[in-house]
Amino acid sequence: MTVKYMMKKLGLNREDYAEIEEAVKKAEEKTDGEICVAIAAESSSYAFWELACSVAVALLLFAAILPESDRIYSFLSSHIWGMKPWFMSALCVASCVLVSVLLYFFYNIPAIDSRVIPQGAKDAAVSERAMTQFAQSGVYLTKNHSGVLVYISWFERQVRIVADRGIGTKISQDLWNLVADELAENLRSGKTKEAILGVVERCGNLLEENFPATEGSEDELSNAVVILENRPWL
Repeated sequence: MTVKYMMKKLGLNREDYAEIEEAVKKAEEKTDGEICVAIAAESSSYAFWELACSVAVALLLFAAILPESDRIYSFLSSHIWGMKPWFMSALCVASCVLVSVLLYFFYNIPAIDSRVIPQGAKDAAVSERAMTQFAQSGVYLTKNHSGVLVYISWFERQVRIVADRGIGTKISQDLWNLVADELAENLRSGKTKEAILGVVERCGNLLEENFPATEGSEDELSNAVVILENRPWL
């Protein structure tokens, strides 16, 4: 899934992004915690699985053609003047390669792709990308280690909430997982802006309850929604 396609599906305009950014700012005014929202079109290219499925189908085609190779050769020989014996082998190889290529692009259609890739592979990719973004965004570098990353992976329809170790002492990961599941469910309804605003408010309330704002607290991270580029072919 491309970032452009995801942006279209999100259905958010500039005003919506500005509203979410302002909501993050207001939520953080009540707490020493930091909230970061990041959205990725997909957490992995999943090229391995698409290619593996394409090759598997091509091999099945080859296995189906092989027992009928004599009949096919006889048929082609009667219609093609001067046909060489090696032509049948070349035809089989070319057919398998062509099928592999066509299926590879076919499996890249999001609606098909999501059914080809194992659920376990998608779960692992989302969790790994969320942790990578947690590190790369600097959420773990806040003064009180009270940063929270809300990571949305659109293709997989999954959400991860990663909290820094300072928050983990007071708010369990199980609770964050419940908040993440609620957000994922709300996103499926198609009301993207409302779903994100809701999770920002929920995170803000939890942080305010456990990490209320103290004098001199600073806004250490950007409040804008981060749109992540797709990873290179893997």
